[in-house]
Amino acid sequence: MQPWPYPRWIAHRGAGKLAPENTLAAFRLGASHGYRMFECDAKLSADGVPFLLHDATLERTSNGHGIAGDLSWHALSRLDAGAWHSRAHAGEPLPTLEAVARWCLANGHHLNIELKPTPGQERETGEAVAALAQRLWQGAAVPPLLTSFKPEALAGAQAVAPQLPRGLLLDTLWEGWQPTARERGCVAVICHYALWTADTVERVHAEGMRCLSYTVNDESVAQHLLALGTDGIITDRVDLFSPA
Repeated sequence: MQPWPYPRWIAHRGAGKLAPENTLAAFRLGASHGYRMFECDAKLSADGVPFLLHDATLERTSNGHGIAGDLSWHALSRLDAGAWHSRAHAGEPLPTLEAVARWCLANGHHLNIELKPTPGQERETGEAVAALAQRLWQGAAVPPLLTSFKPEALAGAQAVAPQLPRGLLLDTLWEGWQPTARERGCVAVICHYALWTADTVERVHAEGMRCLSYTVNDESVAQHLLALGTDGIITDRVDLFSPA
């Protein structure tokens, strides 16, 4: 396998549940706990701006309504993405991917960007996020890791920026996942932690790919994954697990 430039421990959506997910406030809090790599979700506004949001709709994590991808970035930028979490974070805005990228680059942090397209925009999202990442990380020693549950989004990223590392996300071991990861030129497979067995880890490593797990919030699960020889752990519990 090629050398792996990323830390083993990755903060889920910035700081897990300790701050409003996918906001700069979460990233800053995760960093205050010693984390140097962060996972986030990126999708496109109606006018093509990559920004951070997990859900297709706005209700759960903002004061907006409806499908996020149907709104312009100007409209999205005016939403409150913090008050749902706590009064302390009221007024926290949705960030663009570019803003998060510049914060990571300025502070020497690493980023796992999950391509989280609005349904029907899989390839377009992969292409746009990869093009932006290629521009922002040009000349950087360690590029971001682009991941997705959607092979078509990975195909878009692969077509636009083939040199950026990619990973296939899995919530089940569906038929054909291994050749799909191979065809998309993936450097990693990121599974729900319960899917990893000694055999699956061996199969992925034999392909020259790394084994990452989401979302691990229990110490006994983390120890089991480490014993299996997996390579990365995505966690909400930045307050429980020391990334050192």
